[in-house]
Amino acid sequence: MLRIGTYTLPNNLALAPMAGVTDLPFRLLCRRMGAAIAPGEMLTSDVRLWHSRKSRRRMDHSGEPEPRIVQIAGSDPAMMAEAAKRNVDAGAQIIDINMGCPAKKVCNKAAGSALMRDEALVRRILEAVVKSVDVPVTLKMRTGWDPANRNAVTIARMAEDIGIQALAVHGRTRACMFRGAVEYETIAKVKSAVSIPVFVNGDIDSAHKAKFVLEQTGADGVMIGRAAQGRPWIFREVEVFLAHGEVVAEPPLAEVRDIMLAHLRDLYTFYGEEVGVRIARKHIDWYAKGRAHAQAFRRAVMQAEDAYTQLERARAYFDALAHEQSVLISAA
Repeated sequence: MLRIGTYTLPNNLALAPMAGVTDLPFRLLCRRMGAAIAPGEMLTSDVRLWHSRKSRRRMDHSGEPEPRIVQIAGSDPAMMAEAAKRNVDAGAQIIDINMGCPAKKVCNKAAGSALMRDEALVRRILEAVVKSVDVPVTLKMRTGWDPANRNAVTIARMAEDIGIQALAVHGRTRACMFRGAVEYETIAKVKSAVSIPVFVNGDIDSAHKAKFVLEQTGADGVMIGRAAQGRPWIFREVEVFLAHGEVVAEPPLAEVRDIMLAHLRDLYTFYGEEVGVRIARKHIDWYAKGRAHAQAFRRAVMQAEDAYTQLERARAYFDALAHEQSVLISAA
């Protein structure tokens, strides 16, 4: 069984933290679908900014099952330590340090993956955070700053020595962003260099790909991000395939519809109707991706200004797809 500190996980599947995506409703959904852990959206270490509505929502873990994971980002060791302490006081059970985000607005502040350019600063941050809390601390990082500067193995060893309890490695450098091939060889070297759990992240979009990546890297678990957008059941598919070698069929349209509608209702409750409708649009877009008539449906949903209209248009779209599918099957 995979363990992070005192927590024994039911499987080796993690949802990747994604700003603007992995809010409480989406985390709860992915946990129900099979994800063992689901870190929250990245939270700035500057506690002065925590009074905004966005930060308060990111700190909401109401009803979330254990272990509750908060990811913090910043470049000042003292501020990172203070942020960690405050989150633990508020109920966080694992603190995750972000050194993987490649976004310019994060890297320009010398946070996220930009930290990998300064190993001495990385050490100070890790030491400060680990010493400040009595819960497990984990680290998410990339393979390096750019292809000429891959230092993931060095930082992984440093992290384990300091007391980091698990690593998640996105298999690209910061300069590569989300482009190019994932560096499974580098992640394999990281895994060989440490004894703590290592999650591999990057382009894992199917059960077969998850198994392949685990075999290639020797990693302990997989962390899935973008592939779960509009397909949260990917965790169920991967869990069954890794455990039993069985391929789980794509859920029928009626189930997709019901999963989506429940997700939308949770968004309205969490954000309030006006904001919830806006947030829901991107999720509906992801649920419809690759399906017939998606473009026309997208336009209709974007025009919906209230929850009732949005729900009914989303329901009608999937019901029409199901009817169309049944007609085709009957005619075959």
